[in-house]
Amino acid sequence: MLSASAKTVARLSLYRRILTDCAARGVRSIYSHELAQTLQITATQVRRDLMVVGFSGSPNKGYDVEALLGSISTVLDRAGGEQVALVGVGNLGRAILSYFQGRYANLNVAAAFDQDPALHGRLIHGLTIQPMTKLSEVVAANGIYTAILTVPASEAQRVVEELIRAGIRGILNFAPLTLRVPEHIYIRTVDIAMKLETVAFFARQDAAREVYEA
Repeated sequence: MLSASAKTVARLSLYRRILTDCAARGVRSIYSHELAQTLQITATQVRRDLMVVGFSGSPNKGYDVEALLGSISTVLDRAGGEQVALVGVGNLGRAILSYFQGRYANLNVAAAFDQDPALHGRLIHGLTIQPMTKLSEVVAANGIYTAILTVPASEAQRVVEELIRAGIRGILNFAPLTLRVPEHIYIRTVDIAMKLETVAFFARQDAAREVYEA
Protein backbone atom coordinates (compact mmCIF):
# COMPACT_ATOMS: atom_id res chain seq x y z
CA MET A 1 0.00 0.00 0.00
CA LEU A 2 1.29 3.47 -0.92
CA SER A 3 2.31 5.60 2.05
CA ALA A 4 1.37 9.25 1.60
CA SER A 5 -0.02 12.03 3.77
CA ALA A 6 -3.44 13.58 3.16
CA LYS A 7 -1.73 16.81 2.10
CA THR A 8 0.40 14.98 -0.45
CA VAL A 9 -2.65 13.24 -1.92
CA ALA A 10 -4.46 16.58 -2.11
CA ARG A 11 -1.54 18.14 -3.97
CA LEU A 12 -1.39 15.18 -6.38
CA SER A 13 -5.04 15.84 -7.18
CA LEU A 14 -4.24 19.50 -7.87
CA TYR A 15 -1.24 18.55 -10.03
CA ARG A 16 -3.49 16.31 -12.08
CA ARG A 17 -5.97 19.14 -12.59
CA ILE A 18 -3.19 21.43 -13.84
CA LEU A 19 -1.69 18.71 -16.04
CA THR A 20 -5.10 17.88 -17.54
CA ASP A 21 -5.47 21.52 -18.56
CA CYS A 22 -1.94 21.52 -19.99
CA ALA A 23 -2.65 18.40 -22.03
CA ALA A 24 -5.86 19.94 -23.38
CA ARG A 25 -3.81 22.95 -24.56
CA GLY A 26 -1.23 20.74 -26.24
CA VAL A 27 1.51 21.34 -23.68
CA ARG A 28 3.86 18.35 -23.74
CA SER A 29 6.23 19.07 -20.85
CA ILE A 30 6.26 21.08 -17.66
CA TYR A 31 8.91 21.93 -15.05
CA SER A 32 8.57 21.52 -11.31
CA HIS A 33 8.92 25.27 -10.78
CA GLU A 34 5.95 25.88 -13.10
CA LEU A 35 3.74 23.53 -11.06
CA ALA A 36 5.09 25.11 -7.88
CA GLN A 37 4.31 28.63 -9.01
CA THR A 38 0.70 27.73 -9.81
CA LEU A 39 0.15 26.25 -6.34
CA GLN A 40 2.35 28.78 -4.52
CA ILE A 41 4.62 26.09 -3.09
CA THR A 42 8.29 25.26 -3.65
CA ALA A 43 9.71 23.28 -6.55
CA THR A 44 11.36 21.03 -3.97
CA GLN A 45 7.94 20.17 -2.58
CA VAL A 46 6.68 19.33 -6.06
CA ARG A 47 9.62 17.01 -6.73
CA ARG A 48 9.19 15.36 -3.34
CA ASP A 49 5.48 14.76 -4.01
CA LEU A 50 6.10 13.28 -7.44
CA MET A 51 8.65 10.87 -6.02
CA VAL A 52 5.65 9.30 -4.24
CA VAL A 53 4.28 8.22 -7.62
CA GLY A 54 7.74 7.05 -8.70
CA PHE A 55 8.12 9.73 -11.35
CA SER A 56 11.14 11.92 -12.05
CA GLY A 57 11.66 14.62 -14.63
CA SER A 58 14.56 15.72 -16.76
CA PRO A 59 16.54 18.86 -15.85
CA ASN A 60 16.43 19.84 -19.52
CA LYS A 61 12.91 18.83 -20.53
CA GLY A 62 10.99 18.78 -17.26
CA TYR A 63 8.14 16.30 -16.79
CA ASP A 64 6.33 14.63 -19.66
CA VAL A 65 2.74 15.82 -19.14
CA GLU A 66 0.91 12.74 -20.46
CA ALA A 67 3.21 10.27 -18.71
CA LEU A 68 2.97 12.14 -15.41
CA LEU A 69 -0.81 12.28 -15.70
CA GLY A 70 -0.85 8.52 -16.13
CA SER A 71 1.38 7.93 -13.12
CA ILE A 72 -0.68 10.17 -10.84
CA SER A 73 -3.93 8.55 -12.01
CA THR A 74 -2.53 5.10 -11.28
CA VAL A 75 -1.93 6.17 -7.68
CA LEU A 76 -5.13 8.17 -7.09
CA ASP A 77 -7.71 6.14 -8.98
CA ARG A 78 -9.38 2.87 -8.20
CA ALA A 79 -9.60 0.40 -11.08
CA GLY A 80 -13.00 0.86 -12.65
CA GLY A 81 -13.55 4.18 -10.89
CA GLU A 82 -14.53 5.09 -7.33
CA GLN A 83 -18.17 4.45 -6.51
CA VAL A 84 -19.57 6.95 -4.00
CA ALA A 85 -22.77 7.16 -1.95
CA LEU A 86 -24.47 10.42 -1.09
CA VAL A 87 -26.61 10.65 2.04
CA GLY A 88 -28.96 13.61 2.36
CA VAL A 89 -30.72 14.82 -0.78
CA GLY A 90 -31.61 18.33 0.31
CA ASN A 91 -30.51 21.46 -1.55
CA LEU A 92 -26.80 20.87 -0.98
CA GLY A 93 -27.04 17.16 -1.75
CA ARG A 94 -28.85 17.86 -5.02
CA ALA A 95 -26.28 20.45 -6.02
CA ILE A 96 -23.50 17.91 -5.43
CA LEU A 97 -25.35 15.26 -7.44
CA SER A 98 -25.76 17.72 -10.31
CA TYR A 99 -22.10 18.72 -10.17
CA PHE A 100 -20.71 15.19 -10.29
CA GLN A 101 -23.10 13.82 -12.92
CA GLY A 102 -20.81 12.64 -15.72
CA ARG A 103 -18.09 15.15 -14.83
CA TYR A 104 -15.34 12.83 -13.53
CA ALA A 105 -14.59 9.43 -15.03
CA ASN A 106 -12.86 8.30 -11.84
CA LEU A 107 -15.55 9.49 -9.39
CA ASN A 108 -19.11 8.26 -9.73
CA VAL A 109 -21.91 9.03 -7.30
CA ALA A 110 -23.58 5.64 -7.68
CA ALA A 111 -26.28 5.83 -4.99
CA ALA A 112 -28.22 8.46 -3.06
CA PHE A 113 -30.14 8.04 0.20
CA ASP A 114 -32.52 10.11 2.28
CA GLN A 115 -34.75 9.44 5.27
CA ASP A 116 -37.68 11.46 3.82
CA PRO A 117 -40.29 9.00 2.48
CA ALA A 118 -41.49 11.64 0.02
CA LEU A 119 -38.17 11.34 -1.82
CA HIS A 120 -37.97 7.55 -1.98
CA GLY A 121 -38.17 6.29 -5.54
CA ARG A 122 -37.82 9.75 -7.07
CA LEU A 123 -35.29 10.23 -9.88
CA ILE A 124 -33.00 13.17 -9.12
CA HIS A 125 -30.07 13.97 -11.40
CA GLY A 126 -30.07 10.45 -12.79
CA LEU A 127 -30.28 8.59 -9.47
CA THR A 128 -33.26 6.92 -7.82
CA ILE A 129 -33.35 8.04 -4.19
CA GLN A 130 -33.17 5.09 -1.78
CA PRO A 131 -34.39 4.79 1.82
CA MET A 132 -31.75 4.47 4.54
CA THR A 133 -32.98 0.93 5.22
CA LYS A 134 -31.33 -0.13 1.93
CA LEU A 135 -27.97 1.46 2.74
CA SER A 136 -26.05 -1.72 3.63
CA GLU A 137 -27.52 -3.68 0.72
CA VAL A 138 -26.74 -1.04 -1.91
CA VAL A 139 -23.28 -0.26 -0.54
CA ALA A 140 -22.30 -3.94 -0.63
CA ALA A 141 -23.78 -4.53 -4.08
CA ASN A 142 -21.92 -1.60 -5.62
CA GLY A 143 -18.59 -1.95 -3.82
CA ILE A 144 -18.94 1.47 -2.23
CA TYR A 145 -16.41 2.51 0.42
CA THR A 146 -16.76 6.30 0.23
CA ALA A 147 -19.69 8.54 1.15
CA ILE A 148 -20.66 12.20 1.02
CA LEU A 149 -22.67 13.32 4.04
CA THR A 150 -25.03 16.28 3.55
CA VAL A 151 -27.50 15.85 6.41
CA PRO A 152 -28.43 18.35 9.17
CA ALA A 153 -25.95 18.59 12.04
CA SER A 154 -28.51 17.12 14.43
CA GLU A 155 -28.60 13.89 12.39
CA ALA A 156 -24.97 13.64 11.34
CA GLN A 157 -23.51 11.51 14.16
CA ARG A 158 -26.30 8.93 13.95
CA VAL A 159 -26.02 8.74 10.16
CA VAL A 160 -22.23 8.45 10.17
CA GLU A 161 -22.54 5.47 12.51
CA GLU A 162 -24.96 3.87 10.03
CA LEU A 163 -22.49 4.47 7.23
CA ILE A 164 -19.67 2.81 9.15
CA ARG A 165 -21.84 -0.22 9.96
CA ALA A 166 -22.68 -0.48 6.26
CA GLY A 167 -18.98 -0.73 5.37
CA ILE A 168 -18.11 2.86 4.49
CA ARG A 169 -14.45 3.69 5.22
CA GLY A 170 -14.14 7.30 4.02
CA ILE A 171 -16.56 10.19 4.56
CA LEU A 172 -16.69 13.72 3.18
CA ASN A 173 -18.81 15.53 5.77
CA PHE A 174 -20.62 18.82 5.18
CA ALA A 175 -22.28 18.97 8.60
CA PRO A 176 -20.65 21.80 10.62
CA LEU A 177 -19.45 19.74 13.57
CA THR A 178 -16.76 17.28 14.58
CA LEU A 179 -17.98 13.70 14.22
CA ARG A 180 -16.73 10.80 16.34
CA VAL A 181 -15.43 7.93 14.23
CA PRO A 182 -13.11 4.93 14.81
CA GLU A 183 -9.44 5.32 13.96
CA HIS A 184 -9.72 3.24 10.79
CA ILE A 185 -12.27 5.64 9.26
CA TYR A 186 -11.00 8.61 7.25
CA ILE A 187 -13.26 11.66 7.55
CA ARG A 188 -12.86 15.13 6.11
CA THR A 189 -15.22 17.93 7.17
CA VAL A 190 -16.03 20.88 4.93
CA ASP A 191 -17.43 23.72 7.06
CA ILE A 192 -18.71 26.15 4.42
CA ALA A 193 -19.54 28.92 6.90
CA MET A 194 -16.05 28.75 8.44
CA LYS A 195 -14.45 28.84 4.99
CA LEU A 196 -16.57 31.83 3.99
CA GLU A 197 -15.72 33.69 7.19
CA THR A 198 -12.03 33.06 6.49
CA VAL A 199 -12.35 34.31 2.91
CA ALA A 200 -14.28 37.38 4.09
CA PHE A 201 -11.59 38.17 6.67
CA PHE A 202 -8.76 38.04 4.14
CA ALA A 203 -10.84 39.93 1.58
CA ARG A 204 -10.66 42.87 3.97
CA GLN A 205 -6.87 42.71 4.16
CA ASP A 206 -4.47 44.49 1.81
CA ALA A 207 -2.57 41.28 1.02
CA ALA A 208 -5.55 39.18 -0.06
CA ARG A 209 -4.58 36.56 -2.66
CA GLU A 210 -5.64 33.13 -3.86
CA VAL A 211 -4.21 30.30 -1.81
CA TYR A 212 -4.51 26.59 -2.56
CA GLU A 213 -5.00 24.55 0.58
CA ALA A 214 -3.02 21.37 -0.01
